[in-house]
This record gives sequence, C-alpha cells and structure tokens, in this order.
Amino acid sequence: MVDLTEATLVRRARAGELEAMRELYERHASRVYTVVRRLAGDNDLAADLAQDAWASAFQKIREFRGEAAFGTWVHRIAVNTALTQLRQAARRRNLEQGFDGSSTQGNPDRWPASGAAERVTIQRALDLLPDGYRSVLWLHDVEGYTHEEIGARLGIAVGTSKSQLAKARARLRALVTESRAEVVDHGAS
Repeated sequence: MVDLTEATLVRRARAGELEAMRELYERHASRVYTVVRRLAGDNDLAADLAQDAWASAFQKIREFRGEAAFGTWVHRIAVNTALTQLRQAARRRNLEQGFDGSSTQGNPDRWPASGAAERVTIQRALDLLPDGYRSVLWLHDVEGYTHEEIGARLGIAVGTSKSQLAKARARLRALVTESRAEVVDHGAS
C-alpha cells in the first residue's frame, strides 16, 4: 500500500476497506499490545485483550471524530477494554472464592467440592435468588456497575440497590453454606 496519511486510512477503514484497517493495525498494534501487556501482566492474556481491543476499535471506527490522533483513540479503547475485562474477571474469581470475603486457598475444608462443582454450586445458589437480588448482585459484583448505574438501569433507587445487594450476598452465603453442608452430610453417609 502506498504510504497514506492516517486520516485517509481512517476514512477508508470507515468505509469497510480491509487493507486500510490492516495498515492502521500494523501502525499501532505494538503500542496497543504494550499497554495491555502492562495491565494484564501475562503475554497470552495480553494477546487476547489486544485482539478484543482491536475488534472494538474497528466496530466503533465510525464514532472516531478525529479530535485526537487515531493512535491516541485506539490506545484509550485498549486501556478501557483491558481494565473492564480484568475487573470482570477479578469479580468472577471473587464470587467463586466465597461470599464472606475470605479466600478458599489454603483451607480445603471451605469448599468440599472442586473446580466445576464449585461453579455448579454457585450457579444453583444464584438461580435460587429472587430476580431483583440476582440482577443487582450480578450487575454490581460481576459487571462492575455502581449503585447509581444499577438504579438507572433497573429503575430503582440507589438505596434499594444497596439494600438488595446486601440481602443478595447474605442469601447467597446462606444458600452456598447449606449446599456445602449437604455435600459434607452426603459425603459422610
């Protein structure tokens, strides 16, 4: 490809020209990978996050207004993509580790089941929660929404969101504890 200006490449990429997208990618891929690698701390995860960032950038390319350089714009998308996905992964891990805030590592008695069985236990407990509790818990603890965002999204007051989250966590703890007790009781029989 002839050495085109970035503005020309962006215009062509907006029109769906794959060669222009490839050139933009080649010009900025190293920087995108570097920033997500610093955030992820892992090469394989960084490669996945960078790929997701590029997919997002090309899906949103029509929104690029040119107020900043394309490299700056795609860098911001990469950072936001990485932070969002890392935050969601951390919340999912925290949800799977236990609901009382303590880690299950080093204490095998906390979770008598392992791996997939833990996830099944948690999923069954989540399924037993009332819809409002489950929605608030998922939006806050897994998706990372604030109580204000949850309130706006669900049409409830911020205080209601906070209250439902506290009740959802308590109920979930109780359901998981009951399930653990059943596993231990059945295991002893």
